Amino acid sequence: MKGLICYDLVGFTMAEAITLETGDKSPLFDALDSKGERHNLSEILGSGQKVILYFYPRDSTPGCTVQACDFRDDMARLTSHGYKVFGVSKDSVKSHENFIDKQELNFPLLMDEDGSIHEAFGTWRMKMNYGKEYMGCARSTFVIGEDGNLIFARYNVKAKGHVSMLTRELGLDE
Repeated sequence: MKGLICYDLVGFTMAEAITLETGDKSPLFDALDSKGERHNLSEILGSGQKVILYFYPRDSTPGCTVQACDFRDDMARLTSHGYKVFGVSKDSVKSHENFIDKQELNFPLLMDEDGSIHEAFGTWRMKMNYGKEYMGCARSTFVIGEDGNLIFARYNVKAKGHVSMLTRELGLDE
């Protein structure tokens, strides 16, 4: 893991965000989805499944919608290769449920309103928009193998075309 120094300009404190890399041990999580169902990484991996955990900034925004719909549309191929997909943002239960219903998403969105999963995976980072710095979610994807190690780890991914790039990287192209 490599460290990345982030500055909280409001409180003038420094926090170090981790940067995970392929081959690193994945942080564990035990989280509820927007329907109240619990998802424990250790249990999922113990059942022989692999996990695609993707972090996105906000429900129902254009880029996040494109990315979520790409995962939705490629779900059959991903699940046939043993992958379970989870989206993660800091949005509320109501926001997640509206997003799932409107886009007919076929995978869970994990609750992370306190940012603990973002922090564990190093996705809450300094960002810049129109010359202003702020802390926010770096669109990122992690693929976790049955052994708990990261098969794929990438920060600041593009929303459009991300799933096809990911399936190429994982050797799932038909």
